Amino acid sequence: MQFHKYDVVIVGAGGAGMRAAIESGQQARTAVLTKLYPTRSHTGAAQGGMCAALANVEEDNWEWHTFDTVKGGDYLVDQDAAEIMAKEAIDAVLDLEKMGLPFNRTPEGKIDQRRFGGHTRNHGEAAVRRACYAADRTGHMILQTLYQNCIKHEVEFFNEFYVLDICLTETADGPVCTGAVALELATGEIHVFQAKAVVFATGGFGKVFKTTSNAHTLTGDGMAIVFRKGLPLEDMEFYQFHPTGLAGLGILLTEGARGEGGILRNDSGERFMERYAPTIKDLAPRDMVARAMATEVREGRGCGPHKDYVLLDLTHLGAEVLDAKLPDITEFSRTYLGIDPVEEPVPVYPTAHYAMGGIPTNIKGEVLRDAENVVPGLYAAGECACVSVHGANRLGTNSLLDINVFGRRAGIAAAEYAKAHDFVDLPEAPEVPVVAMVDKLNASTGGERVANIRTELQQTMDANASVYRTEDTLKQALHDVQALKERFDRVAIQDHGKRYNTDLLEAVELGFLLELAEVLVLGAINRKESRGGHAREDYTTRDDVNFLRHTMAYKQISDDDTTKKTGFGGLTADIRLDYKPVVITRYQPMERKY
Repeated sequence: MQFHKYDVVIVGAGGAGMRAAIESGQQARTAVLTKLYPTRSHTGAAQGGMCAALANVEEDNWEWHTFDTVKGGDYLVDQDAAEIMAKEAIDAVLDLEKMGLPFNRTPEGKIDQRRFGGHTRNHGEAAVRRACYAADRTGHMILQTLYQNCIKHEVEFFNEFYVLDICLTETADGPVCTGAVALELATGEIHVFQAKAVVFATGGFGKVFKTTSNAHTLTGDGMAIVFRKGLPLEDMEFYQFHPTGLAGLGILLTEGARGEGGILRNDSGERFMERYAPTIKDLAPRDMVARAMATEVREGRGCGPHKDYVLLDLTHLGAEVLDAKLPDITEFSRTYLGIDPVEEPVPVYPTAHYAMGGIPTNIKGEVLRDAENVVPGLYAAGECACVSVHGANRLGTNSLLDINVFGRRAGIAAAEYAKAHDFVDLPEAPEVPVVAMVDKLNASTGGERVANIRTELQQTMDANASVYRTEDTLKQALHDVQALKERFDRVAIQDHGKRYNTDLLEAVELGFLLELAEVLVLGAINRKESRGGHAREDYTTRDDVNFLRHTMAYKQISDDDTTKKTGFGGLTADIRLDYKPVVITRYQPMERKY
């Protein structure tokens, strides 16, 4: 075992982690621990843009952006956080420009902007051009720019260090975060990092689904680590399905395609979004478009031999626009489906894309241990966190904004905390839980295989907890997930080597996915309404009387490390659900029309 000591440890080197590192690294001795080489992080897959009310192309302001975020999130958004994000969006974009990010430009040389789903002028009057973009490679450009600036500021990276636990030291006032424990993938060695502050920026958990736009590494590591420590997860039932994934594959075609004028059509060539969102049509929020597409298919108006997708028509845009503004998705379509979007429409269907829920934080990025109290020294930002600027449904381009605004805030707060506090002793033998987990997997002689359990998990989540849900489908998913958790106890790996043991890595990741799938499904069973990305066919309306509140899920762990069971209508789980009020400042819930 190796030991390290830093003022601030940041876990994850995507957009949120590196934005935090740029701030923290200039004020405190900072280490970034990352499961991947930094420029392979999933931020690089984001295509369409980062929104800010710059008003470079047409009139816009931060209040309209705030309203769109709140309304798009189906009023589950914490409005104080949304206001901060919309206000600080302008400086966040300009900061990236000053760091060297090559945004697309207007003829006058300003940052160009395009339309995106759910973004409007004058509180819903019509679509507005708010998304700043670098062709359809915006996330890639952000990731490269942030990494270059981290190198400029001499941030220390520990590449391919897989964090598997955090250190919480109990004090008279409750737990304090004192470090993290990581597995070095190149050697198999365990490393303990003592720190005054730890920032989690570990991304989402899309691999809980089969059809997803997420990379194979997005397995919810940070969320599951925090959850296993008895800390809560917030609003995990809200999962976004992006409307335009390549049919059957899930590979994403950016919403920017519709922002540039792309049209969704059914088997008769009808522009069907005119029926669902008459004002902004194909640029409605993602949850509405995904449900509309699923409805068209379910009612027999799908396309193809099995009538199981709809078409994204870009043919009227012409080769010049597609090659200049949407080059990557044009190439994706040609490569993976053999279809040239210049010549014919592209088959698309919703794909699991983004977790609105995650580790609950306040506006400084401090992690909450209940509805009110924080864990000193522990911070989170990005998709793994839930400051609740996305509510029940994230607007396109708000994710790249979120990682920059709240990644920056978390980095500043962590560095300030580190400067104001001394090191707190680590708990005794902090490496023991990680060593025990690794040894158990290595020693197992069970007959279960990781790939089989993962496949069955993804199949049941796709079938039962996807765009549309019911009590019956969710209970089936819960039954399946709990059975798979039991089977996971008997899982065995074939590779017992130390170096780059991907067999071990995937087994650990599967354990995290199973944990988070159960939280998602239980939250969805208990939320008997439809709101944003959570669409219940047996409870079709939004219920602000009973459910205008955030779900807080806690893993129940007793003093002897055994779990306690809670009943859920004939079902049991080692999870307790509680609630937290939504922060409402200026926008009262109203009917969600577009």
